[in-house]
Amino acid sequence: MKLKKSRLLKILLFLFVSMNIIAFFHTYKFTHFKDNKSEKTQSPEKLSSFEKVKTLFLGVNNPKPANSKYPSQKYKILKLKSNKEIECWLIRRPESKGTVILFHGYGSEKSSLIERSDIFQKLGYNTMLVDFMGSGNSEGNQTTIGFKEAEEVKTCFDYIASNGEKNIYLFGSSMGAVAIMKCINDNQIDPKGIIIECPFGSMYKTVCARFKKMNAPTFPMAGILLFWGGLQNGFWGFNHNPSDYAKNIQCPTLLLYGEKDKSVSQQETHEIYRNLNGPKQLKIYKNTGHENYLKKNKTQWINDVKDFIK
Repeated sequence: MKLKKSRLLKILLFLFVSMNIIAFFHTYKFTHFKDNKSEKTQSPEKLSSFEKVKTLFLGVNNPKPANSKYPSQKYKILKLKSNKEIECWLIRRPESKGTVILFHGYGSEKSSLIERSDIFQKLGYNTMLVDFMGSGNSEGNQTTIGFKEAEEVKTCFDYIASNGEKNIYLFGSSMGAVAIMKCINDNQIDPKGIIIECPFGSMYKTVCARFKKMNAPTFPMAGILLFWGGLQNGFWGFNHNPSDYAKNIQCPTLLLYGEKDKSVSQQETHEIYRNLNGPKQLKIYKNTGHENYLKKNKTQWINDVKDFIK
């Protein structure tokens, strides 16, 4: 009987250690991009058996996101000192109504924001497109899914405000939306309004969503992944909760969501909306997932944004 218990304990210890090792490698690769010359890990169906096992234990390779195109308008390149040096494109227009600062999502960079910037330009606004740390031409290879990026939101806001601009709007998609919310929560900046697309409600829930998309159980690996991800990046991931940040947001907010989003639940979105304390609007796009809303809802998106910033 004692021998069986001892064997069982050894098996459980082996599984526990193995899960932590796997989680350690996966979270590091998820939050640290490789150089942009490296190849991105292919989809599972294209991998050999050996490559599948290697990916299972060591995680996927994510090359550092690189800017793939440039604005058609004249723009100024800015290098701003924040927690990391970040690169921005500032596009001014004559007799502007204000400035919109745009922040991208995970695994993206500022060139992905050009189409939205063009729309804000046509509505009469200067725009500032931002590479978060680890992306595009900004310093480093690390991403913290909106946690440390919140400081970079403040750096950009302060730069525009220091030049005398009082009519500042912030736009963010996914991770960019989360960074905006955390920045307002931490620093009490006061933009004219914010437009946030599909922010997750909590870091734990968004990790669980990744498991659900693969039809894999969330317990206990989701918690282990979040533990190591936070430890590697210098914060407690279980406290990274935009639904709580929303309670300290009093500026006007336009919250946008795709009803078929598999990364962020409707429950999370409605919780964020309930917790917002200022004037607020929620727009839900049908037949739309966790993606660029302009692909399927361009006319509606433009009308929603135009009505919000009038």
